[in-house]
Amino acid sequence: MMNRDLLQFALKDNLSPPPLPGVACNQNLQGFCQQQIEQLIDYLPIVTAWIVYQDIQTQERYFVLSDTAKQPRLYIKHADSILNQSLDGSEGVLQVREVEWKSKAKAYFCLLRQDAGTFDYLLILSHHPLSVWQKEWVEKQAQSIHDYLTLCRECDRQHKKLLFLEHVIQRTEHQLRTPLSLIHLYAENLCLSLGDPQQEYALIIRETVSELSTTLTELLHCSQQAKINLESHDLRLILQESIQGLQPWIAEKDIQIHYPDTPLNLKVDRAQLKQVLDNLLSNAIYFSPPGEKINWSWHIFGHEALVEVEDRGPGLSEIDLKQAFNPFYSQRPGGTGLGLAIAKKVILDHQGSLWVQNLSPVGAQFSFSLPR
Repeated sequence: MMNRDLLQFALKDNLSPPPLPGVACNQNLQGFCQQQIEQLIDYLPIVTAWIVYQDIQTQERYFVLSDTAKQPRLYIKHADSILNQSLDGSEGVLQVREVEWKSKAKAYFCLLRQDAGTFDYLLILSHHPLSVWQKEWVEKQAQSIHDYLTLCRECDRQHKKLLFLEHVIQRTEHQLRTPLSLIHLYAENLCLSLGDPQQEYALIIRETVSELSTTLTELLHCSQQAKINLESHDLRLILQESIQGLQPWIAEKDIQIHYPDTPLNLKVDRAQLKQVLDNLLSNAIYFSPPGEKINWSWHIFGHEALVEVEDRGPGLSEIDLKQAFNPFYSQRPGGTGLGLAIAKKVILDHQGSLWVQNLSPVGAQFSFSLPR
């Protein structure tokens, strides 16, 4: 009976095992490939099979194959040599085709990915030709491997973006903390020395600085994966506070804000959710023409709440729709490109979803869902 224990080797001179990647998705990649090899051997009359792929973090090439090869490193080098010679640019991804092999075994090659001179592939050796349906089944398995590799690369890309975002947030907090403390101190002194109405202005400055300092602290905690403090809060009351904080800007543009009279009680981290509402409302105000309306609405669907905010601005381009939540992407002059990225991170941390779409004929709608 065929030995189905799997050996994994790095394509290095010492054949040392590859290091485990840091991202959870990557950690499962090797096991996933092993499962695919086992299924191929279980369901097809084949001698051996292996998957060769480029590690997502180290960029080293690794492979997983069945333990039927006496010299696995020579197997892979031979396969690479044959495939490099036979690749002519016409190979379709995920299409099974037969290639020449040094032994009497039939060799079937399926390209998983080709990029900048490197390629991921699945190779199968069989004593007998594969039938049409067997090739189709191999292509379905290859599709699963391709999709998982793509998912892992996307997870790695997002993970790197989040790490970079956390680093920027921490540096920003350090740079802003001292000047905010000085402004708060001088505002406090002005409150004690000035009379009306100047004292009222100083009070507003002091309170605004306190809010900024609190937001900065919450932002830092959010970037550091701080534990979310979930308590029941009425979203309507939090939205009212966001509107109050942006009231001067709202009045300047003569914009009307409409939202439901019905409360919406959710278990959320109040400070973090307010940050989401602040960012979405600020975005809607900026892109709304003067004299327009911004409409908020919310609905309950079983154990989930849907919240929507609509503006009557120009909407988003195709590029904007794809990049809107990426860190540092902004269409606002002087914008940091962090507002929507942070909002999405907060919603995801609450086990919800955040997305955007254009309205017809004009306007945009940001929507998020949260569990109840």
